[in-house]
Amino acid sequence: MTQNVLLTGGTGFIGKHLTDVLIEAGYSVSVLSRSDRENTPRVTYYKWDLNKDYIDENAVLNADYIIHLAGEGIVEKRWTKKRKKVLVESRVKPVELIHSVLKRHDKKLNAFISASGIGIYGAVTSHKICTEETPPADDFLGMTCQVWENAANTIESLGIRTVKIRTGIVLGKDEGFMKKVAPSFKAGFGAVLGTGKQYLPWIYIEDLCQIYCKAVIDDQLHGPYNAAITDNTTNSRFSKILASLYGYTIWLPKAPSFILKIVLGEMSEAILTGQRVSSEKIQKTGFEFQCTDLEKALINCLK
Repeated sequence: MTQNVLLTGGTGFIGKHLTDVLIEAGYSVSVLSRSDRENTPRVTYYKWDLNKDYIDENAVLNADYIIHLAGEGIVEKRWTKKRKKVLVESRVKPVELIHSVLKRHDKKLNAFISASGIGIYGAVTSHKICTEETPPADDFLGMTCQVWENAANTIESLGIRTVKIRTGIVLGKDEGFMKKVAPSFKAGFGAVLGTGKQYLPWIYIEDLCQIYCKAVIDDQLHGPYNAAITDNTTNSRFSKILASLYGYTIWLPKAPSFILKIVLGEMSEAILTGQRVSSEKIQKTGFEFQCTDLEKALINCLK
């Protein structure tokens, strides 16, 4: 019998790619959606509404695995007090709803796999290499990721194998991070942000989807895993390579940190800082990254 994987955030950038990978691997896919959608031969849709604490319980009861990708974009809007609340709740509330269904029906999953972020290590720039053993930071990004992972731990407390994927910047064609940065570079106005020395741990979308797929298939995986290439890419290196692919050398001066702080407020921390992370733990499970060269990854994104 075909096993079913239920996705939260399944209609987003990562979710759409992951759906293809899971179906190709032989799984059926279900997606929780806020809007009414008609089922397709490939995907079954279920309704939920976080604002009303509503979830179609059949989505959870019919699932063998759940992958939690839902969450408002960290750098979509300025971090007001209200926005911060939305960022946290959009990640935690889905898990609370799922947990309540699992507990009420004594439903056992083969695994619960949750997205997380390398932001758990904090909005700072240092040469330290962060591993999964590095303590969470006490700034907003660190706190958000910690609360996110703590929510996943409540699923683990039900005796369900739980995996947390701490993701770096995800590179893919026309979506995600590239959708934000590519237009200005394409127009010839690419620039290094701040000092440019902040690290930019990245991962190509296909590799990330394969990590999620491995977390489903391999029952030895549990706990947190960093999902980012360990190549010490900085914002300066990334910007120069991207500009070169558009046929020019960056001519604009670096965008001053103080200007970005004025324009973006506290959210500028997510752009002006960045740490190195180690992917050794996931590689020790036998996982091999297929795209480890930044220039090749960007070429794929721009095709």
